[in-house]
Amino acid sequence: MKPTGKSSVSGDCKTTDDAVSFSASTRPNGKAVISSATAKPDGGSTVSSVVVEKPNGKTVVSPSNPVNPNAAAVLSDAHGDQVMLLRDVSLGPREAKLMFRLIHFWEARNPITRTLIGQEMLLIDEEGTVIQGFVPAGRVGTFDLISGSVFKLQNFFGSKNKNQYRVADHIAIVSFSWNSVLTVIDNPPVQIPEDRFRFHGYDDFRANCDSKGDLYDFVGHMRLVNGQTISSHGVLDEVDIAERRHLSVHVQIHDGPVMKLYLWDNAAFEFCHKFKSYDGAPSVLLVTTLNPKHVGGTFCLASMSSSRVFMDTDVQPTRDYLEWLSSNTDVANRIAADVVTKPEAVTLEELFSYIKQEGSKVAWFECTATIDDVIRDSAWYYISCGDCNTKAVKGPSSLVCPNKKCVNNEVMGVAQYLTRISVYDKSEQAVFVILGDAGKQLTGKDASELVANYFEANEGAELIISPVPQALLDAIGQTHKFIVKVSDHNLQGKTRTLTVTKILPSEALLPGKPDGIPKTGGEDFGPSRGFVNSAGDKARKASESPESAGAKRPKSG
Repeated sequence: MKPTGKSSVSGDCKTTDDAVSFSASTRPNGKAVISSATAKPDGGSTVSSVVVEKPNGKTVVSPSNPVNPNAAAVLSDAHGDQVMLLRDVSLGPREAKLMFRLIHFWEARNPITRTLIGQEMLLIDEEGTVIQGFVPAGRVGTFDLISGSVFKLQNFFGSKNKNQYRVADHIAIVSFSWNSVLTVIDNPPVQIPEDRFRFHGYDDFRANCDSKGDLYDFVGHMRLVNGQTISSHGVLDEVDIAERRHLSVHVQIHDGPVMKLYLWDNAAFEFCHKFKSYDGAPSVLLVTTLNPKHVGGTFCLASMSSSRVFMDTDVQPTRDYLEWLSSNTDVANRIAADVVTKPEAVTLEELFSYIKQEGSKVAWFECTATIDDVIRDSAWYYISCGDCNTKAVKGPSSLVCPNKKCVNNEVMGVAQYLTRISVYDKSEQAVFVILGDAGKQLTGKDASELVANYFEANEGAELIISPVPQALLDAIGQTHKFIVKVSDHNLQGKTRTLTVTKILPSEALLPGKPDGIPKTGGEDFGPSRGFVNSAGDKARKASESPESAGAKRPKSG
């Protein structure tokens, strides 16, 4: 500011008809100090606030005017009325006016008791400054809030911005107080932006994972929705999504790594609504205020109650990204679907930790473990319906399929794997149940072949069920990658036994079993009771399988 009282601007500036000016100077260290000034009627000026860079790299806004101590509340006369800009909101009560557009508002509730804490808001002014607003629970419903509308607020309290899950950079929050007056402005005197986003990339999200700090926005293209390729609206099962309260989307930023994004509750509903609104399947996805975190040891992005969802042509950033994607179609097809859908690799300890977490859902994981033993106190196979693989039961004169959807009246019994094995890795010990094709991947033979071999080699045997075959016993000591499903029964605490849906080729053996790990047994690691394979009707609990009743065990087939 010149001594003559006239204003000068250096660097980027913005002026109005009422001679509000901003000047920027550069320190020797290269840090910028920005100040705003309002011209007085006599031609003089008052400096209202200064943005100072601290040694720690953070910025603070401090009123600094020895002549006019109330200058922090008198920053602009551009609208025929004194209006404070959002960037100059500081802590404490303010008898001042703000003019802003309400971008978005949502309910804040206690995550445990679900008690309403208040309404949170995202506000933006003519400069594009975004700040968070808050209406306490006792005043919710007092103000008529409409997203996208421009408001003038008289009187408020500047609260300190929270440290966790912040949605705006400003140090303060505009809290509505007892004497706050909110008025809608139908024809605002100045143009106010409709929105503003804070985009982050993969590296930034990964670096801030589990920090519970700022919530940033994402824009990129979709690869899969709930594990299915995006080809039509049929990819959405809205009933299933409503029951689970969430959906998952594999997303990618340009040619960066693929990330898994979980959309919960309102965000999942908004996704379905937006997705169906397009004639064809949309490609680009923008989601605001995402929380980067680990779920069961897996890095992912999760929506919050403040999150909003946009697609292809909804806003300018999605339109820009769609234009880029149209010019780089090779990126969209670079990664095969089976790579994208590959289950996350976790240890057994991480797997059990995921099961204990509140809000965990049915999921598939990859575990590398060594087979310690084959559990032999129950049958290693069951007899299924040859058509639908449901466990057959004894009828008056033949086997009967209990599956009402199966039309097979004469059941041809087929032996299917239902084998429990104890496994371990460096962190934990567990019991896996091997079903169907997974058993063949382990032994190289069908269960029916092994059963037939046994009875052919032991004609006239007293046993009514084949003992554990040597092909399964030979797997003891082998290390494999197991694709494991965490089912509803695991999440409900009914069983710790985990279902194996696929076994990958064996690898080199893990180091010797560490000392101190107990032998398999007891309720924690014993055979499951009441097991149900909720993935479908592949197999049912074989608790009624015939037992050996202490009969002799001839040689295995």
